[in-house]
Amino acid sequence: MKVQEKIRRVKEAIERKKAFDITILDLRGLFPFSDYWVLCSGSSPIQTRAIAEEILERLEEVGVRPFHVEGEDTGEWILLDYGEVIVHVFRQEEREFYNLEKLWQRARVVYSEREGLDLLHEIG
Repeated sequence: MKVQEKIRRVKEAIERKKAFDITILDLRGLFPFSDYWVLCSGSSPIQTRAIAEEILERLEEVGVRPFHVEGEDTGEWILLDYGEVIVHVFRQEEREFYNLEKLWQRARVVYSEREGLDLLHEIG
């Protein structure tokens, strides 16, 4: 599956479960293990688990399974590793604490719900 389609499915799943503050970073050339990170927030561990489960189901429908899943037990920060796409589902307080956007500020933002930015059509 092409990376653009994978990201589209992830974003749809995230939106379906009412996640907020969706951001997609282009890390090509900066991070050796993946090309894109999708970050989103939920208001509680119950919501973050539901978001992660929806992502897993939407990609499994087309035969795509994660290489690794981490954090489902607490629901504070759930990581879904799909190779070139890594999804970070945070409880809002955890996201503010770890502030991955600041840590990876050299990454190109290709989608930001907060900033009204959508460059997803540029992903190849």
